[in-house]
Amino acid sequence: MKQYLNVVTAYAIMFTLIILVGIFQSWSQALSILNYCLISAVMTMGANIQWGYAGLINFGIMGYTALGGLAVVLVSVAPVPEAWKAGGLNMIGSLGIIVAMIFSIRHVLKRIQKSKKRNYLIAGIIVIGLLLIRLVSGPGIESIEAVEPAKTGFLGGLGMPILFSWIVGAFFAGGLAYIIGKIALGLRADYLAIATLLIAEIVVSIIKHEDWLARGVKNVIGLKRPVPYEIDLQTSPWFINLVEKFNSGKLKVIDTISERQDVLNQLVIDASSVYVKLCMTGLFLTVVIILLIVTQKALYSPWGRKMRAIRDNEEAAGAMGKNVVKEHLLIFILGSAVVGIAGAMMVTNDGLFTPGSYRPMRYTFVIWVMVIVGGTGNNFGAILGGFVVWFLWVEAAPIALFLINFFTSHLPETNALKIHLIQSAPYFRFLMIGMGVLLIMRYRPQGILPEKIIKQ
Repeated sequence: MKQYLNVVTAYAIMFTLIILVGIFQSWSQALSILNYCLISAVMTMGANIQWGYAGLINFGIMGYTALGGLAVVLVSVAPVPEAWKAGGLNMIGSLGIIVAMIFSIRHVLKRIQKSKKRNYLIAGIIVIGLLLIRLVSGPGIESIEAVEPAKTGFLGGLGMPILFSWIVGAFFAGGLAYIIGKIALGLRADYLAIATLLIAEIVVSIIKHEDWLARGVKNVIGLKRPVPYEIDLQTSPWFINLVEKFNSGKLKVIDTISERQDVLNQLVIDASSVYVKLCMTGLFLTVVIILLIVTQKALYSPWGRKMRAIRDNEEAAGAMGKNVVKEHLLIFILGSAVVGIAGAMMVTNDGLFTPGSYRPMRYTFVIWVMVIVGGTGNNFGAILGGFVVWFLWVEAAPIALFLINFFTSHLPETNALKIHLIQSAPYFRFLMIGMGVLLIMRYRPQGILPEKIIKQ
């Protein structure tokens, strides 16, 4: 019972802080923080599945997040007919060559026993395949990227509903995890961390430099939304009437009609932003709740107990007949797929895809800090860590600025120290998060909500 009391208390404090942001700053800002907290919670659940359940260190979270974002572009953006005419057949041909390479390598692995001959054959297939891909795709890429590069310059997507891309993002990330897992999961923990980080960098680098795929660093903007647009709400009679009714007391005290109309227009603008973010909150919260239910069921199922046994002692689990390699690969795929969903959710929320923004600091190490702060092996703790760290990440600068102004109020505005501290306020997030992690590691090393094994 005490465990659940701690969970309720921790979340009550967290939501109280978000409500205070709405009261003292704006409800739009509070909902923005809440939405990113929910997205971060999905990422931390994916990392927690790998680390908390199986003890796998994955520093490639950034790559899976980027693949989730790429899925949004490839699924929801309308196709570019001119680009398909210019080089679509070349890219389809290149895809066919890749598929042929995969099947050829698989055939060699099955038919020929491990030997130098097999290694030479595989190397030959890869080299010849890459040369053919280069010959076929090169002219096609140049033609595609030459089609109105300021607006398009890429093939576009399938023009499907954007929510479908969340599922596709999971498959993209899970597919990459399968390939990486087959190659790298046999490595020792520290080497696995290095390998996954480097592979993630390769993935992001490819997305950034292959303009024909998703415009590269030119970015894709104006992505579809699963919720209404603010401009549409601001011209909808039902929404205007709703805002007017909700603020009837405030509008009644205004005497002139013109002033009342101006105030109403501003209220409609503000309310439209809040309404859209509330809709996004509903979608993100639904995903978090579904994943939490599924992960909780899995954690306390026989499979979950098996994964924890493998995590705690691989040799003993292997001696009991458990296929450690197979289970590690499965958990690696599942955790990465969840991170892919979070990447698609984030791009959906932003409405744009910016490959240049994917950096290890934000999309790998901050996520790991969230898991550590919240509590590894505990789904509620991982989610709470996402909330706490992201809240600090956003609110550290306003809090620091308030404290600086409070403690330096007796100093003149031209004081060098005061000016320096005010200009440095945005960087206080690193100081606050660093101090928070140190305090957690010192006084609560298992996290705010540590793992609790329930015996059944």
